[in-house]
Amino acid sequence: MTTPGPILIVEDIPYLLELMEVTLKYKGYPVITARDGDQALGLIAVERPALILTDILMPKLDGFAFAHKVRNNPKTSDIPIIFVSATYISEQDKAFALSLGAVRFLEKPVEAEELLLTVAEVLTQDPNTFPSGISNTEFYRGYHARLEAKLKEKKDQITRAKRLVDTVSDEQRPMFEALLVQTEVQRGHIETELRTIQERLGDSGTSPS
Repeated sequence: MTTPGPILIVEDIPYLLELMEVTLKYKGYPVITARDGDQALGLIAVERPALILTDILMPKLDGFAFAHKVRNNPKTSDIPIIFVSATYISEQDKAFALSLGAVRFLEKPVEAEELLLTVAEVLTQDPNTFPSGISNTEFYRGYHARLEAKLKEKKDQITRAKRLVDTVSDEQRPMFEALLVQTEVQRGHIETELRTIQERLGDSGTSPS
């Protein structure tokens, strides 16, 4: 099976990255990988992918901002994008993701069969049917809203996890301590994006409200 270029997987969790990479390579697809949006943009500048599979919650440059940059660059605007996420899965999250010009949205964990079927369908789809992106102003407002909503959710999860760490049995405590650490890391990524969004977009004072 051949494609006009490799499939780019953008995922910061190593075992999930490896799982998707192995699944696609087993079926003959050439694959390149990146751990965040910044690294992915660098790869695209060197080798144009036929398709992008990207997570959303990642350090440095998350999937939303990465997809917006890809879709609004005339050199890459026609590369199909599939979001694959376990965190941004509300109906509002999905609607915003698709408004950025993504062709599909998959929730983790993704079965191998579903991943392969979706990739094959997108690669055989008429490029003229791919959706376009949105303006910087629309993106800024929608992105800010999604980040704020997700930050509130993560803060609530941290509060609940801290309470459980202090109350569960010794056998259960390590599990909730690990969950607490993971959620605090995710909160940090979201807070970083909120602080740097205006710089990332080259914003000149546009208000998200």
